Order: sequence, then C-alpha cells, then structure tokens
Amino acid sequence: MTNFKEGLKAVKAFAFDVDGVLSSPEVYLHPSGEIMRSMNTKDGYAMQYAVKRGYPIAIITGGNTESVALRFRGLGITDIYLASFYKPDDFNDFLFKYGLTPEEVLYMGDDLPDYEVMKKAGVPCCPSDAVEEIKSVAHYISPYGGGMGCARDVIEQVLRLHGRWLDGETFAW
Repeated sequence: MTNFKEGLKAVKAFAFDVDGVLSSPEVYLHPSGEIMRSMNTKDGYAMQYAVKRGYPIAIITGGNTESVALRFRGLGITDIYLASFYKPDDFNDFLFKYGLTPEEVLYMGDDLPDYEVMKKAGVPCCPSDAVEEIKSVAHYISPYGGGMGCARDVIEQVLRLHGRWLDGETFAW
C-alpha cells in the first residue's frame, strides 16, 4: 500500500461515486418511482470549495436521475457521468479531458462497480461502510460512512496539505 499522505501531494482532481459515497446507503422511493437520496451538506460545501480552488471533480455513478445532476451542477461540478455502465471508461474520459494521469486523481467508491477504477486511481479511498473488496484496494478508509462526510474528509485533507484550505473564499458559499 502506498503511503496515503504522500499520495495526496500529487492530487490535482477528485472523482466520486454517488450511492453509498455521497449519499447514504439507504435510498427512498418517491411515489413517482424516482429514487430519493440523502446527502451531506458538509460534503457539498467541500466539493464546491474545491471547484472554486481549481480542482476538477467528476461524479461517476450508475444512477441516472436528474436530481443527482441538479445537485452537483448546483455545486459547480460540470463532469457528471450518469448511467455509467463501466466506470473506467468515464474515468479515462475525465483524465483525458483535463490532461491528468491516474496518479493525480483521488477516487472514492464503496462497492464492486468501483473496483476497477479504485485499482487505477492514484489515491483510492472509501467510506467506512464500503464492501470488503473495496476496502482491500483502498489506500485510505475514511472514518465516516457514505453520505456522512467521507467526501469532506478527503477533500479537506488534500486542500490542507496543499495549503489551500483556509484561503480566499473560505468563509463564503
């Protein structure tokens, strides 16, 4: 396993799964049939702040609901891959778009569809309630569960290490 803190130094971008990472593992079904998710506002704050600091963020999810796209567009995220059948393809597209190497991306996933991307990303991370196969390839397991601040945890660590956490627009949304 690579030293997690050393790996963070190279991070220039982030990529996240949604269900079980940015939302709690539980989903609720609206009478219309749409899945309703619960998301953490601290994750959202950290994500929009990272975007403002110049870090590209990708959302790569198998889900395909407009509410997910609306949530992340509202945070300033433009790289939203919905209905991702094979996540490494979308991860590669994100790398190409920004001229990134896999070593420069922190990816956070929680379940088997994330496994191949986790093996490819420079800094693979997961929430505390990820499945064992994902934990086995993660360089860091957040003490926070999915939808409970795990994204804030890793974003804050990177920005602090880069000296970009308490600068500029820290105290404004």
